[in-house]
Amino acid sequence: MAKQSKNYQKAKEKVEDKEYPIEEALSLLKEIKTAKFDESVDLAIKLGVDPKYSEQMVRGTLVLSHGTGKVKKVLVIAAGEKIKEAEEAGADFTGGDDMVEKIQKENWCDFDVLISTPDMMKSVGKLGKILGPKGLMPSPKSGTVTFNVNESVTEIKKGRIEFRVDKTGIINSSIGRISFEKEKLADNVRDFVNAVIKARPPALKGKYVHSIYLSSTMSPSIKLDVQSFEK
Repeated sequence: MAKQSKNYQKAKEKVEDKEYPIEEALSLLKEIKTAKFDESVDLAIKLGVDPKYSEQMVRGTLVLSHGTGKVKKVLVIAAGEKIKEAEEAGADFTGGDDMVEKIQKENWCDFDVLISTPDMMKSVGKLGKILGPKGLMPSPKSGTVTFNVNESVTEIKKGRIEFRVDKTGIINSSIGRISFEKEKLADNVRDFVNAVIKARPPALKGKYVHSIYLSSTMSPSIKLDVQSFEK
């Protein structure tokens, strides 16, 4: 087990064993900040689902009110006018089979999101072994396989994020930076948690959201009041 730093131990002593309201939790998170860089603010949500059953899979996308603080590099693989549409929308890289070949031959993955038009998925599908392990493979469910290239690129640049429950029933995501104003972080937290709540599988019985923890890159976790989101 990694040894905890003195700063981490001091920060942990300030975190009480209770469920915090959002605003109080964010005030505490800013108070215990010790890193010199602009830390990511992250959420971890434990759900009462078993992802091995397809009917209990939880995933979705949303645009955070104030973005994540990181502008993502977007690659669009398309053809014809859709390439021009992608460029006008602000895509960082565009192309067709030439981009597929570049990824295959050079193992090039200098982008955060890949959007493909449906007609190009036959070619993009060949990249599964390269893109799959990196979480970069486009999918209709995440809105990255679409002919609506303009909207997709624009939303991603504004801060659209994808969430998906892992095999342990937990959803992890960055929802901003510690330098954000507290009110903006609160908005982003509510955006994300509410999106997860709306994605509750219809077939699920019993408690859905078990716990929500807030943290920054270098901080201990702060437990949030789940009931405040379920009202």
